Amino acid sequence: MKNIPILLITFRFILGPVMIAITYSQGTKARILLMILLLLGILSDIFDGIIARKTGVSTEKLRRMDSQTDLVFWVCAGWCSWLLNPEIIINNKYAIITIFAMEGLTYVFSFLKFGKETCTHALLSKLWGITLFAAFISIIGFGHGGIPLALAVVFGIISHIDVYLIILFLPKWTHDVPSAWHAWQLRKGRDIRRNKLFNG
Repeated sequence: MKNIPILLITFRFILGPVMIAITYSQGTKARILLMILLLLGILSDIFDGIIARKTGVSTEKLRRMDSQTDLVFWVCAGWCSWLLNPEIIINNKYAIITIFAMEGLTYVFSFLKFGKETCTHALLSKLWGITLFAAFISIIGFGHGGIPLALAVVFGIISHIDVYLIILFLPKWTHDVPSAWHAWQLRKGRDIRRNKLFNG
């Protein structure tokens, strides 16, 4: 059981490039397969953390690996979206560029303050992940951006602001911080309660 989290993370890391390869080779014929792989990817993301906490292997190294794997997986999903429906990406380019810029700034701010990347696994970031999944299912599966993509952009902006505040408030680097409010409590020297399923 203790090896399952690292196997799930590795699976998700490999899954991203596999999705790109499938998209290049099969094009729009691969839409259903890609939706299945997206579902497997987000399920692996949900259960790797839960199992890691249940088995006592939720270490800093594992959580940092999980965060970076998430980034690779979602970028690969975005690449597939571009290959299948470039017009949707072009029509929403400014919103997408904004999200990429905000993501990049989290690394800049975290490295400037702590000397390493952020790894908050905040609740709003998890909610953003759900909206990202819905947006990519809509784009990759049905060639539609619309409301799912708009929600992903909105929650992406909100979740990144939350991460900026977490970085600002934290007195020292800490992984698995549920929100900016929790980071403020840590700054005041108080203990915080973490959800056993999401941040335990």
